[in-house]
Amino acid sequence: MEGQTSGSRGLSGKPAAASPGLSSLGAVFILLKSALGAGLLNFPWAFYKAGGVAPAFLVELVSLVFLISGLVILAYAASVSGQDTYQGVVGGLCGPAIGKLCEVCFIINLLMISVAFLRVIGDQLEKLCDFLLSSAPPALQPWYTDQRFTLTLLSVLVILPLSAPKEIGFQKYTSILGTLAACYLALVIVVQYYLGPQGLVHEPRPEPSPSSWTSVFSVFPTICFGFQCHEAAVSIYCSMRSQSLSHWALVSVLSLLGCCLVYSLTGLYGFLTFRTEVSADILMSYPGNDGVIIVARVLFAVSIVTVYPIVLFLGRSVMQDFWRRSCCQVCVPRALADPSGLGVRMSLTVLWVAVTLAMALFLPDLSKIIGIIGGISSFFIFIFPGLCLICAISTEPIGARFKCCLEVWGVVSVLVGTFIFGQSTVAAVLELF
Repeated sequence: MEGQTSGSRGLSGKPAAASPGLSSLGAVFILLKSALGAGLLNFPWAFYKAGGVAPAFLVELVSLVFLISGLVILAYAASVSGQDTYQGVVGGLCGPAIGKLCEVCFIINLLMISVAFLRVIGDQLEKLCDFLLSSAPPALQPWYTDQRFTLTLLSVLVILPLSAPKEIGFQKYTSILGTLAACYLALVIVVQYYLGPQGLVHEPRPEPSPSSWTSVFSVFPTICFGFQCHEAAVSIYCSMRSQSLSHWALVSVLSLLGCCLVYSLTGLYGFLTFRTEVSADILMSYPGNDGVIIVARVLFAVSIVTVYPIVLFLGRSVMQDFWRRSCCQVCVPRALADPSGLGVRMSLTVLWVAVTLAMALFLPDLSKIIGIIGGISSFFIFIFPGLCLICAISTEPIGARFKCCLEVWGVVSVLVGTFIFGQSTVAAVLELF
């Protein structure tokens, strides 16, 4: 999801390489880094919601087919359309109306991801404060350890300054902390399962019903959130040295299989450790005085603090494009017409941080936030790739039988994505109220 900017050159152009010469191995690691993140914390809880290990693995493997096909479709669509951003590909192939819908979904999705990031940071700050003030009774802890204060202070003093610059290219190098934190957490959860940690935090819940189809499909939002790298796929593909579908297919398979391994180990051993008492954030299930877990909390908090400005930058770039188009239609002062100017840029940045902070404090449960993100992510993983495939093959000389198969797959992707969006969104809204 890094380095995307809006662009449009028409159907006759070729994808432009944002950073030419990216090797296939480099693309694998960038996709891997884009997918591994805060979604890892929710996977053990998703195994519980699915009704056990077998149903969760089954849904994950089925989803993997659509996830990989979506990445390959997006690369093919980028080659046909000549665009180098996700929004550009959708708008160029499916028309301006679908393109605008894509931009709206893009902003909402990034906004909710920012909320999830702040929610995770807030949870880790709360546990770290409990550890530092372990001698004080919970009812007598100082006011400055309250999550509402600590998260607000961190947002104002650290996150906002990091998000303010016009270009934040240096931040993309620090975001590798997310991958390291994810791998470290997966290793810790596996080891903790065999060591049998004591003094765990319990959240009793009734046993799940494996036979319930609703519990099985409740895994989809977590999978969509966890494997979410499709928004960055077009930019990564267009920056590769070898822009061939065979190379990209191999890159997609290797990247998502690596993600699947890390997510599956975390989900499996986290669920087996806590069973029905697993928390929506797996780190919240472990005791606050465990040194190994404290390191994991710090790693995750620092990595998300560095990744949050990148997500904000992507969302702000889409809003700046909208601002630029709007200013072209009305007479406004030159200082306001330039969306990259200090006044407009800072206003959008402060608005983004304020809105996401308020939502993070209002939505205390990470699972509810991920339910909303998973529903919106279905557009980028299933619906938009399916529409792009249907539109792209209509302009290409393809055999009738093969073309029919591709059209069927495109329709299936759209239908599956629509179902996931409806089911996830309705479930998330019902849980909220």
